[in-house]
Amino acid sequence: MSIEARKIRLLMQLRKSGVTDTRVLGAIERVPREIFVPETFHDQAYEDMALPIGMGQTISQPLIVALMTQALEVGDRHKVLEIGTGSGYQAAVLARLCRRLYTIERHKPLLDVAQQRLAQMRIHNVTAKAGDGTKGWPEQAPFERILVTAAHGGIEAPKALTDQLGVGGIMVIPMGSERRKQRVVRFRRSDAGIEREDLWPVRFVPLLPDEPEGDASAAHRE
Repeated sequence: MSIEARKIRLLMQLRKSGVTDTRVLGAIERVPREIFVPETFHDQAYEDMALPIGMGQTISQPLIVALMTQALEVGDRHKVLEIGTGSGYQAAVLARLCRRLYTIERHKPLLDVAQQRLAQMRIHNVTAKAGDGTKGWPEQAPFERILVTAAHGGIEAPKALTDQLGVGGIMVIPMGSERRKQRVVRFRRSDAGIEREDLWPVRFVPLLPDEPEGDASAAHRE
């Protein structure tokens, strides 16, 4: 089966699984997932599964990428913050949808490769840095949207990130200290405060501060 046929099959699967936003589907269609995985996994690039990308990390399942992006409700004038660049795949999808993307990754070697891939795709509206994603990027705040790709273990939304969310802004983040009890949560900020909406169960690695400690990154839907 050709790459194009595999991509069409994946898009059909995403639609059947609840991805209805045509802009999100269009962005996923335009991002060549095969360049974000090692060559040995190219034949699985359009399967709906997480795949290894080195350093014990993975590229997330396409359904998770699509659903979280859809939940973020990204507009083409939005400034977006992503916590956890990883392979750069989610960043490439977001960059197709927003005005400007700022992305932070703990593992600098992963970030370097991700930036090379984005440059290869001629995506120029992404600014990236290696650092502690739990602190956000206060110098660039406020953001209209924030997407976090690791699980926050607290009960409440991480204040350092919600403080950087503009009024009317949305943050989508996995929450829960136990992997089998995590849920993707959407926070909306209004003049009245922060509104919370629980969405669906997932499994993510924890959102960790400071330097990497050899943690493995994976994400898939329950």
